[in-house]
Amino acid sequence: MPTPEGSATAPPPSRPRAVNILMRKPLTTVRAARIIASATLLITIISGILMHFTDKKSFPNIGDGLWWAIQTVTTVGYGDLVPSSTLGRLVATLVMVFGIGFLTVITAAITSAFIESARRRLEGSQTDTLSAKLDLIGTRLDAIEAGLRSIGGLDRDAPK
Repeated sequence: MPTPEGSATAPPPSRPRAVNILMRKPLTTVRAARIIASATLLITIISGILMHFTDKKSFPNIGDGLWWAIQTVTTVGYGDLVPSSTLGRLVATLVMVFGIGFLTVITAAITSAFIESARRRLEGSQTDTLSAKLDLIGTRLDAIEAGLRSIGGLDRDAPK
């Protein structure tokens, strides 16, 4: 039944439970790295097991599948284990893309943390320097006012 104009709107669409869990706390560099590392570990394990079942000829046991997944997600790729089936190659493609993305995001997060740390240090030292200069200017203004008062050039009732 359509709602008439001016009446209450429909509730916002609900998000998946995983998204709600992830959004409970603010996203920090460390939290993002943990989430990405956990997702990568999960993808690596699942794809290693999946590779065994999709390409039993090249991966006769789950250990070989896991070894291949670790090589692939870390972009080492020794070439000792290679998928031969179409489905296995599709899984490999997804793992390769995910591995490259994982390394890129982790590198960016670490770089961002270094830059933020340097910015804070620089900002702190600049604030200290500025504060010291303002204190010096205030002291000099007080001395100038005192000198002007002593020669009668400054009204004694003027705000200080």
